[in-house]
Formats: sequence, C-alpha cells, structure tokens
Amino acid sequence: MDIVALVIEAFGTLTLNKLRTGLAILGIVIGIGSVIALISLGQGSQQSIQNQIQSLGANLLTVIPGGQSTGAVRGAAGSATTLTLDDAKAIQHSSQAPDVISISPEYSGRTQVVAGRNNTNTQIIGAWPQYAQIHKIDMAEGSFITQRDVDAMTKVAVLGSQAASNLFTDGSDPLGQTIHVKGQVLTVIGITVSKGGTGFNNADDAIYVPLSTAMEELFGSQHLSTLSLEAKNQDVMVNAENEAGFILLSQHKLSDPSQADFTIFSQQDILNTASQVTGTFTTLLGGIAAISLLVGGIGIMNIMLVTVTERTREIGLRKALGAKKKIIITQFLIESIILTLTGGIIGMMVGVGISFLLSRTMNIPFTISTSSILLAIGVSGAIGILFGWYPANQAANLQPIEALRYE
Repeated sequence: MDIVALVIEAFGTLTLNKLRTGLAILGIVIGIGSVIALISLGQGSQQSIQNQIQSLGANLLTVIPGGQSTGAVRGAAGSATTLTLDDAKAIQHSSQAPDVISISPEYSGRTQVVAGRNNTNTQIIGAWPQYAQIHKIDMAEGSFITQRDVDAMTKVAVLGSQAASNLFTDGSDPLGQTIHVKGQVLTVIGITVSKGGTGFNNADDAIYVPLSTAMEELFGSQHLSTLSLEAKNQDVMVNAENEAGFILLSQHKLSDPSQADFTIFSQQDILNTASQVTGTFTTLLGGIAAISLLVGGIGIMNIMLVTVTERTREIGLRKALGAKKKIIITQFLIESIILTLTGGIIGMMVGVGISFLLSRTMNIPFTISTSSILLAIGVSGAIGILFGWYPANQAANLQPIEALRYE
C-alpha cells in the first residue's frame, strides 16, 4: 500500500469539487479559530486582572471593616464602621508586629468633582504619605501628599492620570490649579503615572487628598474605609496577617477571634479568587467554541458520505480489481484528515490573528499558549479520523457487484 500515492490521489479527488471541499474546511476553520481566539481572550483577561492586582502593591495586606473569614482571624458579620485611626496607630507603633513594615490608613468615597467648566464623578482617597509606597504610586508631575499636609489638614490634591485628563480637557497643566470637591477648594500638587487600570476601582481615575482633609473637611467621618499593610516579604505574609489581626482584636477588646469585626485578606487571596473566576470563564469560552468543532466534524462526515455515494461505481470497480478493504478505508480516511488538518492550520492562523486584534482592541495582554495550538491541531486530526471512519467503513463494505450496478 503506497501511502504517498493515496495522499496524491486524495488531493486530486478533493480538488475536483473545490466549493464543497472549501465549505467542509470552513467548518473546521471556524471551530479551531474560535477555540484559539476565545481561550486566548480568557487567558489575556486573566493576565490583565492579575497585572492590575499586582500593581496595587507588593506584599500587600488589606483590612476592611466587618467580620468575614480571614484565615488566621475568622469573624462573624460586624459593623462596617469598626476601623479607626487609633487602630492604624496601634499597629504602626506596636512592637508586636515586626513583620509589618508600613501602614496606610485610608478613607475613600465617590463624589462629583468640578474644575472650571468640566466635572467628573470619581473616587476621592484620603491617605497618608505611606500610601504611595505601599500601593506603588509613581508621580508623573509634582509630588505626593506629605506628612505636613496630613498634620496641617491642607487642602491639596493629587490627581490620577485619567482624573486629570477628565477635568482638564483643554490640555492645560493641572499643577497649581484648583478643583472643587464637596464645597471645598483644593489645589492640585501632583499627577500620578498611569497604571493602565480599568473598572470601578481604577487607580488612574482617583484623586488623592490628605487623610485628615478627607475625614474632617470632605466626608465628616471618624472611621476608616480600609487599612493597607505592607509585609517585609512574601514569606512572612501569614505572620504579618496574624500580628495585625491580634493587635486589632486587642484594640477592639475582643478575646475570641471568631467575633472579629474586621476582615484581613492578602493580595494572594485576591489573585487566587480572580484566577478561579477567570479560569472558569476561560473554560466556559473554550467549551462553547468546542461545540463549533463538533459541528464542523459532523459537516466533514456528511461531505464524506456524499463522496462515498458519488463514487460508488468507482469503489466497486477498484474492489473488483482486487483493492483490499484497508486500502479503501485508508483512502477515505486520508481525504478526511486532509480536510480537517488543512482547516486546523488555517483556523490556527485565523485564531491567532483574531486574538491579536482582540488584545489590541480590548487593551489586554496578547496571550497564545502553545498547548492550545497543539491541542487544536491534534483535535482537528482526531476529528478527521473520528468522523471520517464511518464513511470510510461504509465505502469499504460495499459489495463489488452491487457497487458496479449502482446508478
């Protein structure tokens, strides 16, 4: 059995009806292209979310009011106003938290901000100077909030890059200009470097003010929204979480950790949760795209069955001349595999191209895994064998005399 001759013959047969062959290949192209593009979209979205979370700061622990499961400290539901500035100072000055190297008490709230004729609804974040270190905020212009600003309750503001562009649309330099926030006039002292974030808690679409100004002048609150802690390194994250948790329990006069009225979670907790969600999302997208592969495989089988019917007399003649069953099966399987592999290769290129366009359009990382491409090509070959076997077997089982009589 000369495989090369069978392959050449298979190509010749498939090119006799180019339209039908093209339509059969199209089903596989759509299936493979969809699988690669959608898996790439899911992986790119996952990478984008991870990058945004990691850009919030290294070795980051976040304390929020209200009890939840927190690993070392597990609490029941608590009040949403249980964190105070005294809690932050207790952790900052305590010798019982050697693995916490920096702390940033924060108060945040959304409100309307006006600059000249422009206005935007954005997030106001009251913070200490340590906020920039913990959350990796870099300055494009000017300077960040200083301790003097916090102590003197000065009315100054640092604009995120997007907030600056929203408020100063004429291209003028925001530094030294004023903005109006809840009836207060704040002077712009700095613009941050863009982090490229998106969504509701976009670090670029935020305005940073001294914590004392936010709590006393703008929002009139005695409670904090969050406490951000920076651990020495990744290895002591759990220790830092425990240390901060037990200091806060002592501050709130709670002896039972299960009654904690605060929640501590780490950056890794957020990453794990985000990875689980986006992983499920990617799997779902891949499953949906795989349906089109199944449809394409059925299309291949239908085309091959039609081919068997059209070539019944030819098959009968070949069998009458001594062609064995395995040669007939091999011939039709080769035709089926050629269809699916050709569709798989074209679909791979289409999928990579679509993935690239989607990544640029949606501003997410361009991610193509080698495994998804190899899987797609392997699956296309398997589909050729799986859905080509039945028509090939049907052809091989034709009786020569009956095939020769077929009209």
